[in-house]
Amino acid sequence: MPSSIGYAEIAANYRQQIREGALKPGDTMPSLRQVCERYGVAQTTANRAYRVLKMEGLTIPKPGVGTVVVGPISNNIGTRVSLYESTGKALDTGESSRILEVGTVGADELVAPRLDVAPGTPVHMRRRLVSRNGVPVHLSSSYYPAYVMAVAPELAELASTGGSRELAATRLGVDQDRVLEEVTSRLATSSEKEHLGLTAGDVVVSQVVRTVTLADDRVVEVAVKVVGGATILRWATSLKSTAAGT
Repeated sequence: MPSSIGYAEIAANYRQQIREGALKPGDTMPSLRQVCERYGVAQTTANRAYRVLKMEGLTIPKPGVGTVVVGPISNNIGTRVSLYESTGKALDTGESSRILEVGTVGADELVAPRLDVAPGTPVHMRRRLVSRNGVPVHLSSSYYPAYVMAVAPELAELASTGGSRELAATRLGVDQDRVLEEVTSRLATSSEKEHLGLTAGDVVVSQVVRTVTLADDRVVEVAVKVVGGATILRWATSLKSTAAGT
């Protein structure tokens, strides 16, 4: 490898290996010395590359072992919106989405107030299982109001659209504006355990309820995402002040 390679390129190489499954959750990363030898760089460059991976939530230092790849990661909506804008699909490298069920259901007490409808109001539901390199990552049930289905009837089909929310927003002609994600924990249902490959008797899962609002204040989607305890829910938010003079 040329000695002119930078830390960002080294980090990108290992990031790709992690996303494609060449480096799996729990695997030990090469030592800094090995990175230096492979890429012909100084230890400060190798250390900076590893710091990038750590800050992205892909790796973590483990005393007595070294740097290891973290468990399965379920990307948040910001990452998926960016992926859709750059690739036309809201799926990351190595990810696949399988639609399990579509149909009309009565909005329950969790979904109804977030869609601003009365409990029992008919809404459209799409349930999907997202996997990475064949390993289940999360189970997601999305709920759409009637005005979304009117412009995006494809959402009633048992097939992936590559980005259902993006399709609906485009058809409505209004940009996605903001999202509220509420995280709680609860016991998994038998169906969730089956789809996520969870085998213990009582399994605690994380539940993320996501409400996406358009620029005209209409809700385009309410989604309930469920992940197993080993799956990491990842957010990154800039804390830089935007105030003048700070």
